Amino acid sequence: MLTTLLSFVCVAGIIITIHEFGHFIAARLTGMRVKRFSIGFPPRIFTKQIGQTEFSLSWIPLGGYVQIAGMVDESMDSEGITGAPDEFMSKNVAQKVFVLSAGVIMNYLTAIVILIGLTLAVGIPEVNSPTIGEVIAGKPAEMAGLVSGDRLISINAEPVEQWEDVVRLITIAGDCVAVVVQRNGESLTRVVHTESIEAGDSTRRVIGIAPKVEFRSAGVGEAVSGAFAFCWNTTRNLGGFIGDLIMGRGSLNQLSGPVGVAMLSGESARQGPSQFLFFIAFVSVSIGFLNILPFPVLDGGHIVLVLIESLIRRPIPTKTKLVIQQVGMFALLLLIVVVSYHDILKLLN
Repeated sequence: MLTTLLSFVCVAGIIITIHEFGHFIAARLTGMRVKRFSIGFPPRIFTKQIGQTEFSLSWIPLGGYVQIAGMVDESMDSEGITGAPDEFMSKNVAQKVFVLSAGVIMNYLTAIVILIGLTLAVGIPEVNSPTIGEVIAGKPAEMAGLVSGDRLISINAEPVEQWEDVVRLITIAGDCVAVVVQRNGESLTRVVHTESIEAGDSTRRVIGIAPKVEFRSAGVGEAVSGAFAFCWNTTRNLGGFIGDLIMGRGSLNQLSGPVGVAMLSGESARQGPSQFLFFIAFVSVSIGFLNILPFPVLDGGHIVLVLIESLIRRPIPTKTKLVIQQVGMFALLLLIVVVSYHDILKLLN
């Protein structure tokens, strides 16, 4: 439990700080005055004034914000819009969009740097054979006597040549499968019961095994291209999932809130530094993508308001912005509560 808590605080702290630092440094580069740089939600641990900016760290690591002078944001502060040259509303559209998107940019850059470093240090993971690398404790495979290092020969009398064959044959299996494995030069047959799990809108069968992963060395070019490919594929998958939700084809059960992320943080930390760093990269991309969505309170929602103001050639009334932020904040908090409820149910089950 302590590992889970500490790893979650580490993941959340790193990603939130980097995201908010992106907004902060972009604001300073464009000449905007930053009133507050806050990590976490109250109660506060400490507060320190440095120049014109108040830096604060709070106990609840579920978010943060950079309060820029002359901007109506999640702080709900509508005071102080005077038209001074160092205020948000005094800057041009390009500068505003740059500042608002800088957090997302930093999230993606963080993931790219981590992935490049991991690839150069550890290599590229490959599955070269249908060999079991891990047997999950308490699952059917362990109960049937399968162990790490067993090489799968056949499943239900169908030959297995690569790990994709293993996944395919178990996925479509019935309540049990006849598995032939090679262990220390000897062929062994085991009857393994299967479990049914949800995978999107469908279900598939599993027995609780993972493949043996081998790593091969890679050069800088391959590391860079692989990092960008991972970010692109993750973004595309998340976009497809959001699209499915909008069209009614997805389910909120597939989302993970703070509870789910905390459990996954602990699990990845227990698997070692490489897996933990990879998890940070994945969460960083996910947070970056979600923040750029055109939803009130999120960075994408602020960008939409800026673009609307540029089209209508006048500022949106402050009261209207406050209402939009309040409605968005309520909807976001409600979503977090619902997703966390499902996370807790999954944990109890």
